[in-house]
Amino acid sequence: MNNKLLLLLLISGALILTAGSALLQPSQPFIEAISDTRDELQITPVTEVASSATPLIPTHTYAPQTTLIPAATLTPTPSPPYPLTIEYLRQQEYPGSEIVIEQRLEPGVNYNRYIASYRSEGLKINALLTVPFGEKPESGWPVVVFNHGYIPPDEYRTTERYIDYVDAFARNGYIVFRSDYRGHDNSEGVARGAYGNPDYTIDVLNAVAAIKMHPDSDPDRIGMWGHSLGGYITLRAMVVSEDIKAGIIWAGVVASYPDLISKWRRPNSIPTPVIPDRARWWRTILNDTFGSPENNPDFWDSISANSYLENLSGPLQLHHGTADTSVPIEFSTTLAEQIRDVGGSVEYYTYEGDNHNISINFSDAIYRSISFFDTFVKEFPPQ
Repeated sequence: MNNKLLLLLLISGALILTAGSALLQPSQPFIEAISDTRDELQITPVTEVASSATPLIPTHTYAPQTTLIPAATLTPTPSPPYPLTIEYLRQQEYPGSEIVIEQRLEPGVNYNRYIASYRSEGLKINALLTVPFGEKPESGWPVVVFNHGYIPPDEYRTTERYIDYVDAFARNGYIVFRSDYRGHDNSEGVARGAYGNPDYTIDVLNAVAAIKMHPDSDPDRIGMWGHSLGGYITLRAMVVSEDIKAGIIWAGVVASYPDLISKWRRPNSIPTPVIPDRARWWRTILNDTFGSPENNPDFWDSISANSYLENLSGPLQLHHGTADTSVPIEFSTTLAEQIRDVGGSVEYYTYEGDNHNISINFSDAIYRSISFFDTFVKEFPPQ
């Protein structure tokens, strides 16, 4: 009996253990479900990390590519304008400097004469300076900035040439300030010419700034006179600086650059356009660098003061002899028409049979010049 009971007890325990074991272990489908879930739990985080780590670099670099690079492309840093352009001249500063008296000269009839100097781009530039005798007006003397024409730099002398021209303005109550330009006589720097470089125009604009600071001058009454090459400088200065109240140009090189190339000829020249030998180099360099006026008109317009005549700082008076063999009278005729076309103020006088210096009709031309400055400079603002 006892043995049977013991046997029954052993069999019951085994059954309980088997049932318990079966209860503790899930069925196969549940194991597969857990396995799938574990795979998802293991794979999904890895996938997320991989997709958030691996794409992190492309995502981080892609955003600048769609924002910063196109922005830089759309707004590039502009290249500085070519130095011969009017825009370049307008962007520069012209501080001038104190005018230093280098030498006292023999006085004129009613004015003192000096060799003076000022600074332009760090260079010491000499100039002829005249100052009227007597007590200056309350606001100071009116000024004529005087731009001489082409003279070979190694022949130029501060006290020579244009003596009668300077005297006419000086004895009529004007300070006259005639810059040598760099590289002329004892002025520092290299004389590289006017038509292929902005140097001389820069020297004149600094001369304007310098004479404005002179204790005897009236900074609000400044006129500018120019002959030939000096007329070229005068026209450029007047579309750059508002300080010049009126300008006078005699026999000026005042054509646009395309016209300088095609119409500046020597007498009896062959039909092919020819310009003076002394100026030939700039034509070649500009044409080779930027193309011809026909192929690149925007550039040639940008270096021509004629393209900016609506910005002239004041009225202009032009004089030209019909027998001028150095500079075509057509240049002055065309300029007068261009100024009128933009609504500007211009007076234009021609002198039949007269030469480049208007020497035959000098008295008439200088009288008209003085009267013009008296109206638009000495009596500024005009009544």
